[in-house]
Amino acid sequence: MTDRSTLDAHTAAVRDHFNVTADTPTALARAYRRLLGHYYGLLLPEDCTILELGCGTGDLLAQLPGTKKVGLDIASRQIDYARSAHPDLEFHVGSVEKLPEGQTFDVIILSDTLNYLADVQDVLTQLRRHSRPDTRLLINAPNTLWRPLFALASGLQLRQTHPANSWLSGRDVRNLLELAHWDVVKSQPRALFPFAAGSIERFVNRLIAPFLPWFCVTEFFVARPAIGRESTSADTLPEAAQTSVSIVVPARNEAGNIESAITRTPAMGSWIEFIFVEGGSTDHTWEEIQRVKAAYPDIRIKAVQQTGKGKGNAVREGYALAEGDILMILDTDLTMPPEELPKYFDALTSGHCEFANGCRLVYPMEDHAMQFLNMIANKTFGILFSWLLGQQIKDTLCGTKVLRRSDYLKLAANRAYFGDFDPFGDFDLIFGADHMNLKIRDIPIRYRDRTYGSTNINRWSHGWLLLRMVLFAARKLKFV
Repeated sequence: MTDRSTLDAHTAAVRDHFNVTADTPTALARAYRRLLGHYYGLLLPEDCTILELGCGTGDLLAQLPGTKKVGLDIASRQIDYARSAHPDLEFHVGSVEKLPEGQTFDVIILSDTLNYLADVQDVLTQLRRHSRPDTRLLINAPNTLWRPLFALASGLQLRQTHPANSWLSGRDVRNLLELAHWDVVKSQPRALFPFAAGSIERFVNRLIAPFLPWFCVTEFFVARPAIGRESTSADTLPEAAQTSVSIVVPARNEAGNIESAITRTPAMGSWIEFIFVEGGSTDHTWEEIQRVKAAYPDIRIKAVQQTGKGKGNAVREGYALAEGDILMILDTDLTMPPEELPKYFDALTSGHCEFANGCRLVYPMEDHAMQFLNMIANKTFGILFSWLLGQQIKDTLCGTKVLRRSDYLKLAANRAYFGDFDPFGDFDLIFGADHMNLKIRDIPIRYRDRTYGSTNINRWSHGWLLLRMVLFAARKLKFV
């Protein structure tokens, strides 16, 4: 164990340094903070509570959205400056130990702070006391590749001198987070050009930087409290036995599969409800839904005829009627077998993820389940999405996606960021979940041949539409 006096001496040196430099930020430093504010703003919902550890003069915190914003820093002169410059925010002198026990936040930020901490793992562990299962820890740390340039800038007095810096690599940061029982949701290298240069800065950082992530100045990490560790918060994930489930079943020309959707679905949680949303069928799908509902009076079944068009609209109309804690989508063609739904349920209730995405591209498929060109398209979209989101997702177009109703309501409230652009519903949910920093995990399933009816998907026209939606989302997620 590191000698306490060594840790205290390091902390004192950092505190003394920033007490001297509190009110003398360079133009380069101010431009860099504005850039950081832009990227942090993309990761935050409007109505969150924020704690920034190592807030300095409070300039970054002041830029961010939030209903309550608290800054904490060990340098008293920094805090005096912050209180004067931003009187509407709350600032405290001290370290994380000074926070009231049990006080939790939606978001905790450490911006360019990790490298100055005497014991990074200890601080990250202490922050667990001020988190809930839905808390997100946001960190940015400089790319070690830029170390020589930073040293040169300091030598030329273009950048302030800094105290002893650990220069943690991205791998170091991930390792320390895991050791402190944080689970990394995603990481995003940002800012290839950290200078105030108007249109030049915007062009380089928004259009070129996404293709050169290794050279970006800083890397952002989003983490959540890891599963299987006791939380000091009273809020815990609901027990599986107490969790209810709503299964939304969009149905168009699927009369032959309605009853099987009911009978083949295993029991899960405290209760299950089925919500059939019929979408203008030309066969007897609506009549079959009514027959099945009457034939199974002991099962919770709701039925509605869709008022709009497209699967995305059907899913949203179904979600509006849902009362369960967990929301599931089951395509009525049953190529994703209903028997697999407990895997999604278990992934959420165990805390392994917050958004469970069906993946058909792991196990061998039945001969006619997916045509070759469709397979190529699905794999291509998986690669594109993993690049866009900063977290792995292999199959974007499997119809079954599962999340908690509480998370969906937040997603829906923030839907304006992307707009109503997705008639299929898959991208709306994936992009929305990522924008909320939910942990996404693929759930491998065995994809089956369709046994009734024919697909409602047109390979070419819908494929082109999907590609346009990817390009649209890239402007909101990557080229920003």
